[in-house]
Amino acid sequence: MTEPKRRRIDIVLSEGFSTDLGDLSLEEVRSRRDMAEEVERELSYYRRLLHGRMDLLAFEMRRRRGEETRSLIEALPEIIASGIPSGRETGELRHLSVDLQLPEITGRREIDHILEDDAITRIATMDDSELSELQLALAEAERTVSEQRRQLHEVIDRLQAEIIDRYKRGLAGSGTTS
Repeated sequence: MTEPKRRRIDIVLSEGFSTDLGDLSLEEVRSRRDMAEEVERELSYYRRLLHGRMDLLAFEMRRRRGEETRSLIEALPEIIASGIPSGRETGELRHLSVDLQLPEITGRREIDHILEDDAITRIATMDDSELSELQLALAEAERTVSEQRRQLHEVIDRLQAEIIDRYKRGLAGSGTTS
Protein backbone atom coordinates (compact mmCIF):
# COMPACT_ATOMS: atom_id res chain seq x y z
CA MET A 1 0.00 0.00 0.00
CA THR A 2 1.30 3.42 -0.94
CA GLU A 3 1.81 6.01 1.75
CA PRO A 4 -0.37 9.12 1.25
CA LYS A 5 1.44 12.05 -0.28
CA ARG A 6 2.49 14.54 2.38
CA ARG A 7 1.92 18.22 1.86
CA ARG A 8 5.03 20.36 1.56
CA ILE A 9 4.01 22.45 4.56
CA ASP A 10 3.90 19.27 6.64
CA ILE A 11 7.31 18.19 5.36
CA VAL A 12 8.93 21.58 6.00
CA LEU A 13 7.44 21.90 9.48
CA SER A 14 8.15 18.29 10.44
CA GLU A 15 10.61 17.48 13.18
CA GLY A 16 14.00 16.85 11.66
CA PHE A 17 13.61 19.04 8.57
CA SER A 18 15.72 21.83 10.05
CA THR A 19 17.64 19.98 12.75
CA ASP A 20 20.91 18.04 12.59
CA LEU A 21 21.85 20.16 9.60
CA GLY A 22 25.56 19.50 10.07
CA ASP A 23 25.00 15.97 8.75
CA LEU A 24 23.66 17.28 5.44
CA SER A 25 25.47 18.53 2.37
CA LEU A 26 25.39 22.25 1.67
CA GLU A 27 23.31 21.53 -1.44
CA GLU A 28 20.70 19.70 0.66
CA VAL A 29 20.54 22.54 3.20
CA ARG A 30 20.06 25.04 0.36
CA SER A 31 17.42 22.84 -1.23
CA ARG A 32 15.52 22.67 2.05
CA ARG A 33 15.78 26.43 2.51
CA ASP A 34 14.49 26.98 -1.03
CA MET A 35 11.56 24.64 -0.43
CA ALA A 36 10.70 26.39 2.84
CA GLU A 37 10.85 29.79 1.11
CA GLU A 38 8.54 28.54 -1.65
CA VAL A 39 6.03 27.29 0.89
CA GLU A 40 6.27 30.62 2.74
CA ARG A 41 5.53 32.51 -0.50
CA GLU A 42 2.48 30.29 -1.05
CA LEU A 43 1.21 30.97 2.45
CA SER A 44 1.84 34.67 1.98
CA TYR A 45 -0.28 34.54 -1.17
CA TYR A 46 -3.06 32.69 0.67
CA ARG A 47 -2.89 35.25 3.46
CA ARG A 48 -3.29 38.10 0.96
CA LEU A 49 -6.34 36.36 -0.51
CA LEU A 50 -7.82 35.98 2.95
CA HIS A 51 -7.15 39.62 3.79
CA GLY A 52 -8.86 40.69 0.58
CA ARG A 53 -11.95 38.72 1.50
CA MET A 54 -11.82 40.07 5.04
CA ASP A 55 -11.61 43.64 3.69
CA LEU A 56 -14.65 43.08 1.45
CA LEU A 57 -16.58 41.61 4.34
CA ALA A 58 -15.60 44.46 6.69
CA PHE A 59 -16.81 46.97 4.11
CA GLU A 60 -20.16 45.21 3.79
CA MET A 61 -20.56 45.19 7.57
CA ARG A 62 -19.77 48.93 7.73
CA ARG A 63 -22.26 49.55 4.93
CA ARG A 64 -24.97 47.71 6.84
CA ARG A 65 -24.29 49.76 9.98
CA GLY A 66 -24.76 52.92 7.91
CA GLU A 67 -21.09 53.92 8.10
CA GLU A 68 -20.76 53.58 4.29
CA THR A 69 -23.09 54.94 1.65
CA ARG A 70 -21.36 53.48 -1.40
CA SER A 71 -22.17 50.07 -2.77
CA LEU A 72 -19.58 47.32 -2.61
CA ILE A 73 -19.08 47.61 -6.36
CA GLU A 74 -18.46 51.36 -6.11
CA ALA A 75 -15.91 50.87 -3.35
CA LEU A 76 -14.25 47.79 -4.84
CA PRO A 77 -11.27 49.56 -6.52
CA GLU A 78 -10.45 51.34 -3.25
CA ILE A 79 -10.86 48.17 -1.17
CA ILE A 80 -8.62 46.18 -3.49
CA ALA A 81 -5.99 48.92 -3.72
CA SER A 82 -5.83 49.30 0.06
CA GLY A 83 -4.72 45.67 0.41
CA ILE A 84 -1.81 45.87 -2.02
CA PRO A 85 1.54 46.25 -0.25
CA SER A 86 3.79 48.79 -1.88
CA GLY A 87 6.84 46.67 -1.10
CA ARG A 88 8.72 49.73 0.05
CA GLU A 89 7.89 49.09 3.68
CA THR A 90 8.38 45.34 3.61
CA GLY A 91 10.93 44.74 0.88
CA GLU A 92 8.68 42.00 -0.50
CA LEU A 93 8.68 43.21 -4.09
CA ARG A 94 12.32 42.34 -4.56
CA HIS A 95 11.33 38.69 -4.17
CA LEU A 96 8.65 38.75 -6.86
CA SER A 97 9.47 37.64 -10.35
CA VAL A 98 7.69 36.95 -13.60
CA ASP A 99 8.08 33.23 -12.90
CA LEU A 100 6.12 33.39 -9.63
CA GLN A 101 4.16 30.15 -9.38
CA LEU A 102 0.90 30.72 -7.55
CA PRO A 103 -0.26 27.79 -5.46
CA GLU A 104 -2.80 25.51 -7.03
CA ILE A 105 -6.03 25.22 -5.10
CA THR A 106 -6.31 21.48 -4.65
CA GLY A 107 -9.15 21.19 -2.18
CA ARG A 108 -6.93 19.18 0.17
CA ARG A 109 -6.23 22.02 2.56
CA GLU A 110 -8.74 23.72 4.84
CA ILE A 111 -7.81 27.07 3.35
CA ASP A 112 -8.65 25.75 -0.13
CA HIS A 113 -12.21 25.13 1.00
CA ILE A 114 -12.51 28.64 2.38
CA LEU A 115 -11.01 30.23 -0.74
CA GLU A 116 -13.13 28.11 -3.10
CA ASP A 117 -16.33 29.02 -1.30
CA ASP A 118 -18.41 31.38 -3.39
CA ALA A 119 -19.67 33.15 -0.26
CA ILE A 120 -17.62 36.24 -1.09
CA THR A 121 -19.71 36.73 -4.23
CA ARG A 122 -22.87 36.61 -2.13
CA ILE A 123 -21.99 38.86 0.81
CA ALA A 124 -24.42 41.59 -0.24
CA THR A 125 -27.29 39.09 -0.03
CA MET A 126 -26.20 37.24 3.13
CA ASP A 127 -27.96 37.86 6.40
CA ASP A 128 -26.01 39.13 9.39
CA SER A 129 -25.55 35.70 10.96
CA GLU A 130 -24.07 34.34 7.72
CA LEU A 131 -21.72 37.32 7.57
CA SER A 132 -20.64 36.66 11.15
CA GLU A 133 -19.98 32.98 10.38
CA LEU A 134 -17.95 33.92 7.32
CA GLN A 135 -16.00 36.51 9.31
CA LEU A 136 -15.15 33.90 11.96
CA ALA A 137 -14.07 31.35 9.36
CA LEU A 138 -11.85 33.86 7.57
CA ALA A 139 -10.31 35.07 10.84
CA GLU A 140 -9.56 31.51 11.95
CA ALA A 141 -8.02 30.64 8.58
CA GLU A 142 -5.90 33.81 8.74
CA ARG A 143 -4.69 32.91 12.27
CA THR A 144 -3.74 29.42 11.10
CA VAL A 145 -1.86 30.70 8.05
CA SER A 146 -0.09 33.38 10.10
CA GLU A 147 1.03 30.79 12.67
CA GLN A 148 2.32 28.50 9.93
CA ARG A 149 4.21 31.43 8.39
CA ARG A 150 5.77 32.22 11.78
CA GLN A 151 6.91 28.60 12.09
CA LEU A 152 8.22 28.65 8.53
CA HIS A 153 10.25 31.78 9.25
CA GLU A 154 11.90 29.95 12.14
CA VAL A 155 12.77 27.03 9.85
CA ILE A 156 14.11 29.35 7.15
CA ASP A 157 16.19 31.22 9.73
CA ARG A 158 17.75 27.96 11.00
CA LEU A 159 18.55 26.81 7.47
CA GLN A 160 19.97 30.19 6.48
CA ALA A 161 22.06 30.33 9.68
CA GLU A 162 23.57 26.94 8.82
CA ILE A 163 24.50 28.14 5.34
CA ILE A 164 26.04 31.34 6.72
CA ASP A 165 27.95 29.38 9.35
CA ARG A 166 29.45 27.13 6.70
CA TYR A 167 30.62 30.13 4.70
CA LYS A 168 32.14 31.68 7.82
CA ARG A 169 33.99 28.45 8.61
CA GLY A 170 35.16 28.12 5.01
CA LEU A 171 33.17 24.94 4.38
CA ALA A 172 30.83 26.23 1.68
CA GLY A 173 32.99 25.33 -1.29
CA SER A 174 34.78 22.28 0.04
CA GLY A 175 31.92 19.81 -0.28
CA THR A 176 32.30 18.67 3.34
CA THR A 177 29.31 18.46 5.62
CA SER A 178 30.78 19.75 8.86
